[in-house]
Amino acid sequence: MNSFQFQDFEINPISERDGWRLCDFISANADHIKRYFPKTVAANLNPTLSNIFVLEKASDFLSGKEYLFTLKESEHRKIIGLVYLKELKRAEKEAEIAYCIDYTHQNKGITSTAVKSISEWGFSEQHLQLLRIIAHKTNLGSIKVAENCGYLWKETLLKEHTPPNEEPLDMELYVLQNER
Repeated sequence: MNSFQFQDFEINPISERDGWRLCDFISANADHIKRYFPKTVAANLNPTLSNIFVLEKASDFLSGKEYLFTLKESEHRKIIGLVYLKELKRAEKEAEIAYCIDYTHQNKGITSTAVKSISEWGFSEQHLQLLRIIAHKTNLGSIKVAENCGYLWKETLLKEHTPPNEEPLDMELYVLQNER
């Protein structure tokens, strides 16, 4: 898979060389993303763990089990976000997209651009027919990204996600159908 290049950032498959950069991203954004990405945060608490994590995710990418993309500033190559294409159901031709962005890069359209690109890639290269985004009703930024990318609200999923040290949360399901 080639990377996607945009004016100020690029989207790349996770690389074995991303361990330190990913650890830096998680360290700077842990409070901001841990509620919805607790496993990713827990797996990247120090550089050693991050290196193990990126090796696993790079292997998952190559095997087609799950696809993790990094969003990087073009100039400094700093990771500013992540986009997962996960929970692949090959027989049903469905998958879920999950994403997070550095708190200093919110509200700039970067996440919407990335999710649109990965959605298109999922349809064209992975031959998927339905993509899902699951967001909490209070996560207005995530809902805005879903809507900006053409995803439509479908239903409330009861007790769908349990953040660390919280009760299970109802989550909103947004879907996008492949029009091809």
